[in-house]
Amino acid sequence: MKILISADMEGATGVTCPDDVLPGGPGWERMRPLFTDEVNAAVEGLHRGGAREVVVNDAHWSMRNLMPERFEWPVTVVSGRHKDLSMMQGVQGVDAVVFLGYHAGAGLEGVLAHTYLANTITGVWLDSVRASEGRLNAAVAAEFGVPVIMVTGDDKTIEDAHAYAPKAVGIAVKDYVSRYSAACRTPKWAVRAIRKGAAEAVALAGRREPVVEPHRIEVEFDAEHLAGAVTVIPGVERVAERRIGFELPTMYEAIRCFKAVTTIASAAMEEQYG
Repeated sequence: MKILISADMEGATGVTCPDDVLPGGPGWERMRPLFTDEVNAAVEGLHRGGAREVVVNDAHWSMRNLMPERFEWPVTVVSGRHKDLSMMQGVQGVDAVVFLGYHAGAGLEGVLAHTYLANTITGVWLDSVRASEGRLNAAVAAEFGVPVIMVTGDDKTIEDAHAYAPKAVGIAVKDYVSRYSAACRTPKWAVRAIRKGAAEAVALAGRREPVVEPHRIEVEFDAEHLAGAVTVIPGVERVAERRIGFELPTMYEAIRCFKAVTTIASAAMEEQYG
């Protein structure tokens, strides 16, 4: 039994503001150990539940946030950027995936809610359904026949997960108050809950029949010039003043195109008049 953990940072307990997750800042340095401890708890729980091998994909920002020296159980950490499948690197060939430290999608209630870009994107839709990073990544996992067995984050994240992974174990380590505020559980509570939840979640692991089908993604920006900028990508069309869309035969292709859209959009803003 081989299990992947896709580890984002915004959904860790204690995280409530941008400084907590922006690499290099004092808030990030303070939260890195707490984030790593939550991942370590998931690794321990998965092993205790019967997993033979655990792989962790560092999926936040620079993708160099975790502190490997703090891990106490056997684990392989995939660190660094420019991965073929970004947040879902390593999903090929595993029996299940855990979404740890996830968050709500752009335009929705949730602590630091966004989809790929911290700002700029006001909404993403997958096959006409409002999509968080969790929903997008779950569709990638489904294409490889991999179930989502556990999701952690704030309470809004868990509500979102009920829609795209209804059988997954959900662990809310904090409750949404506002975009920059949360009622946080203590780190010790979070570690215990994640360890226990992960051990239980292993029972849900096991490869499924791959779901390979066309997908349409639409993205809405907060400025019209960004919609125009990303249409340089073949197949990406403007469907409204600030909204673009594209359809591709597989989710593998769709998520890679979405990554290209976000990369170009992030480079199309001036510092002062973005």
